[in-house]
Amino acid sequence: MKIPGLSFSLKRAVGVTKIKQKVSKRTGVPTTKHGLERKVGGAVLKGVKKLFS
Repeated sequence: MKIPGLSFSLKRAVGVTKIKQKVSKRTGVPTTKHGLERKVGGAVLKGVKKLFS
């Protein structure tokens, strides 16, 4: 049974989330699947644009 408004995350309690955020900020590489796909896709499009310009 869930209690509304109360949630617990082991990753947040241990500090994994904070470490991932710090690494992501310093390197500029997103740690989420969606963010990484957007970054790679943007780089590919930029490369293709340079080829045909």
